[in-house]
Amino acid sequence: MLDCASCDKPNIMDAAHVTAFAKELVKEIDMVAYGEPQVVNFGTGNKAGFTLVQLIETSNICAHFCNDTGDVYLDVFSCKPFEIEAVKKTVAKYFKAKAMKVNFVKRQASEERIALSA
Repeated sequence: MLDCASCDKPNIMDAAHVTAFAKELVKEIDMVAYGEPQVVNFGTGNKAGFTLVQLIETSNICAHFCNDTGDVYLDVFSCKPFEIEAVKKTVAKYFKAKAMKVNFVKRQASEERIALSA
């Protein structure tokens, strides 16, 4: 997960640019896209902006772009390992964030089983 502050507003408000970003990111992290990226502009006030959803064979890439602040919130979720630096580099190239906060969560349900009681 990347929280990106004060990105280049014209780039985050351009559907073609966001789409190109999604396609390049898929290649850079060696994933396989399932269909085209979905880029939808919606919301009101300080929550308005594009939301990106790109399905990949091993899960998905989702992002929200905030027009008001220029902030970008990106989640890359995959069962297949990928290079975090490749994600950061691609985000920097397309959106020129002034700051990035990385949150990495390793999920592995098969390593540890938790019994749930009804």
